[in-house]
Amino acid sequence: MTTSTKWDKLIPAAIIVFSLIPVFGGVLRLTELGGGAEITPDNARFFASPVPVVLHAVTVSVYSLIGAFQFAPGFRRRRPAWHRLAGRLLVLCGLLGALSGLWMTVFYPKPADVGVLLTGVRLAFGTAWVVCIALGFAAILRRDVTRHRAWMIRGFAIGLGAGTQAVTLTAWLVAVGTPDRLSKALLMLAAWLINLAVAEWIIRRPVKPRRAAGPVRAGLALGSTR
Repeated sequence: MTTSTKWDKLIPAAIIVFSLIPVFGGVLRLTELGGGAEITPDNARFFASPVPVVLHAVTVSVYSLIGAFQFAPGFRRRRPAWHRLAGRLLVLCGLLGALSGLWMTVFYPKPADVGVLLTGVRLAFGTAWVVCIALGFAAILRRDVTRHRAWMIRGFAIGLGAGTQAVTLTAWLVAVGTPDRLSKALLMLAAWLINLAVAEWIIRRPVKPRRAAGPVRAGLALGSTR
């Protein structure tokens, strides 16, 4: 198995596994809304205005699962048409996911464990998600592949924040107990910062040159003996 083939399998698989927690959470929310679950103080805001949460759950799930395959280098090279088509879908889903998240942050009644700090963090990263996608899309229209790649990776890192937040919040719950308002806000902020740090590492790491195909290498070797 070549290195490219290994990455084609490992990277999407890792992202999909990492996305399963927020995707599963979205499925549970949709099931709750569609199945006529009992209305409680925790879910009343979703029943009162279900469209934003349904839109957010669907678009973020598509964004995470399909977006995973954009990180498979060999798959992307072999199927450039798929990469472009999927990219357009991901731009749409990413924008709808970010904007619906911003709408919920601003207009939904705040739960007891959500304070001013967490609201501000969500608004900041939701806005940054929109900006990253817009800059990435503008870059590819200019055929600036390097900047397109960088901004789309940053946007994907923000969009995948819920997966890391599940990890940080669960770790805190096991080690310390239920987080208060401040702890929850800082843990969610830390998750987004971790994702962005990983994104910057991916963007800035040196790219190894691709090795020439077998026939080409053989031809070069023969040429060197003449």
